[in-house]
Amino acid sequence: MKTTLDEMQVFVTVVDLGSISAAAERLELTVSAASRALTRLEQKLDTTLLNRTTRRLILTEEGAGFLQQARSILDSVNAAEEQMAARKNAPAGRLRVDAATPFMLHAVVPLIAGFRALYPGIELELNSNEGISDLIEHRTDVALRIGTLKDSTLHARKLATSRVRILASPAYLEAHGTPRTLAQLLNAERHVLLGFSKPESLNEWPLRHPDGEPVQIAPQVLSQNGETLRHLALAGQGIVCLSDFMTREDRASGALVPLFAKQTLEVRQSIHAVYYRNTALASRITCFLDYLAQAFQGRPFDA
Repeated sequence: MKTTLDEMQVFVTVVDLGSISAAAERLELTVSAASRALTRLEQKLDTTLLNRTTRRLILTEEGAGFLQQARSILDSVNAAEEQMAARKNAPAGRLRVDAATPFMLHAVVPLIAGFRALYPGIELELNSNEGISDLIEHRTDVALRIGTLKDSTLHARKLATSRVRILASPAYLEAHGTPRTLAQLLNAERHVLLGFSKPESLNEWPLRHPDGEPVQIAPQVLSQNGETLRHLALAGQGIVCLSDFMTREDRASGALVPLFAKQTLEVRQSIHAVYYRNTALASRITCFLDYLAQAFQGRPFDA
């Protein structure tokens, strides 16, 4: 074989990250070393894989074809290494995990120290995307998703559930008063509602109109990021509806106070891990999901 795995890895990483410098940083190489590896690969294959301009790198038709094969080869090598590591009961390799920022910060990050102590051979890469990202495009092994899943092509494992509640800070309630009825809550002249710019389904709060219809709020302040909304609520800027996994400590300390406790429906968001690969071939994925599931069971979000 003329080409090397290192050269293939450089090529694939350059394509994934969109630049030679970013790929060099990811692979802990100098930019010149990454560039030379790419050049060697093209010379060995006697073809141009990437057209380089001052602004971007563009895959050639030959490059697109080779990329698919290179990914397959690298994945096969990783799978073989994982199988050998699994035999020694020591899962190893890079594990790319994606989750929305609030879930990553409040639910995943606190567990990383314990996981790393058990599995030091696993190199974790933690990324956050607020929207639904393409697992293959972002080279993600596991994505943690909250709510209803729509992509039937994904394997999914349910890890936990988290209840949603309507909350406000004591400072906000002191300044604006505590809403006692739905009409008072929805009165834009009296109260500021904090909500999501997308998906709009998150602006359906766990209350019912007198006719039984669900309450869909019209937020005065919006964000795609739940952590931003949480900080706005903590700063006394409005009333918010958030999942328990990100407000547990706020509720325990009294920094955020639940509203409409008796009227609030018990709505729980499902938390799933989704992935394309077969966990039987990826022990690092299996042990990570097992660790999360056990940790979430022992530390319920609504406690």
